[in-house]
Amino acid sequence: MSNRSRTTACSRQSGLTLIELLVAITILAFIAVLGWRGLDSIVRSRVALTTNLEQTRGMQITFAQLQSDCAHLAEAAMLPNRIPILIERNRLKLVRTVFSDNLPARLQVVTYQVRDGVLSRHESNETRNLNELDELWKYSTSNVSTVVPLLTNVASLDMRLWINNGWRSGIETLLPPPITPADSPAPLRPKVIPPTGLELSLRLQGHDARLLKLFLLGAV
Repeated sequence: MSNRSRTTACSRQSGLTLIELLVAITILAFIAVLGWRGLDSIVRSRVALTTNLEQTRGMQITFAQLQSDCAHLAEAAMLPNRIPILIERNRLKLVRTVFSDNLPARLQVVTYQVRDGVLSRHESNETRNLNELDELWKYSTSNVSTVVPLLTNVASLDMRLWINNGWRSGIETLLPPPITPADSPAPLRPKVIPPTGLELSLRLQGHDARLLKLFLLGAV
């Protein structure tokens, strides 16, 4: 009888009580919650990092393409009495020179426009006819051959042009007032002042700071 009592007592002591089981379950649940929160934080950080990388890549592509377009801005001799570049809020329009192998230089209207938070590049057909170029300029966002979305989550796009040793904005800076000579009753058509620089101020949604970028016009 004494041996059976000892065996029963040992079996009871080796088992888990209800309180011990509840404590173990509570600890496991706490560890599981901590692990889930850590994993959720890692996933959120990865999503935010991926979004930032996509925006950075989009800005790099946008600035590289815009730099190429500004470098190939059409010269004043190719556009008699015409504006080579126009800046507005959330829109930039310019005429660039296109060079191809074994072909003469042609002109093309390129428009950068922000719509519904997306910055897109509109590219017209190439032409050597100035009258056709005027039509392409007039309907720059409708008569296009290629539309490429470049950057998303864009809040605003503001620009200025460097003209006559100063930053200016608006089309009126390219067209000075007409001059009426003393011996002529009719005013002469003003000559377009070619800008030499472009300042671009870009702000993304959810950010207060602006990204400032400068481009040289007509470097090529």
